[in-house]
Amino acid sequence: MSAVAVGVLNLALVIVLAPLFEGFMRKLKAVIHSRKGPPIIQPYLDILKLLGKEDLRPTSSLVFAVAPIIALAAVLAVAAMTPMGAGAGLPMGDMIVWIYLLTLSAVAIVLGAFASKNPYAYVGSSREMMMLLTAEPVVVIALLAAAVKSKSLMMSDMINFQLANGPSISLIFAGFAFFLALQAQLAKLPFDIAEAETEIMEGPFIEQSGPRLALFKLAHYGKQLVFASVLVSVFIPWPRVPVFPADLFLALAKVFVLLLVVGVIDAVNPRLRIDQSMTYFSRVALLALVALAFAVVGV
Repeated sequence: MSAVAVGVLNLALVIVLAPLFEGFMRKLKAVIHSRKGPPIIQPYLDILKLLGKEDLRPTSSLVFAVAPIIALAAVLAVAAMTPMGAGAGLPMGDMIVWIYLLTLSAVAIVLGAFASKNPYAYVGSSREMMMLLTAEPVVVIALLAAAVKSKSLMMSDMINFQLANGPSISLIFAGFAFFLALQAQLAKLPFDIAEAETEIMEGPFIEQSGPRLALFKLAHYGKQLVFASVLVSVFIPWPRVPVFPADLFLALAKVFVLLLVVGVIDAVNPRLRIDQSMTYFSRVALLALVALAFAVVGV
């Protein structure tokens, strides 16, 4: 398949499958809590209902208006370059661009919250920035370790290096650090500190409603699929199937299992305080730095 065709396929997968995976995670959480829970298709229903709602705005700020558009556009752009499997024909993006676009999505959330002028949104956006500044470096360092081992910033080269050379100590440590940061990147318990429904009532999204909230939700669901895909493709690319559809299906199955693990962690943990999360990520960052040091010395 051509790069353009695969890029379009990636976009379709994120838009179509990301809400479905979120639905399974919600259902799993409900089962663990001994509840019936919503139907698996509930995320689709939520988005459709929000798209049909009136677009109410507490401010006429242009930043508030365009923030959800920027957030979703950044996630969709990064989805087009995210590896959805280990096949060499997939469109792999430069690591720096990948990180930049995902950071842009988070920044759009923060700016939209500040523009709403709601005090709860201020608190939520402040927490969002703190989580971004602590969890994001872990992801960057983990991917940098893979870049050092493969001697390339291209994710396709990182994957090909893993396939050709097998597991290494540095990339095992880096993948584990990435996994430990994944829960915060996906805003799941115990790190849903920015939204904190019972504390600050959805935080940065408190003034979002209707179509704009639908865009934010779809961006969030897409980000879950993007982060999980990079983790399983870069750090766990085995086994590889030479047939593209089978390889893609296998990759999505690994993503599905990973997101179910995230859902279990979300269901059985209480929310941490912001100072506790800072301490946690300082330790995870140390693990990522150890992985990078091992990668530099060739281990």
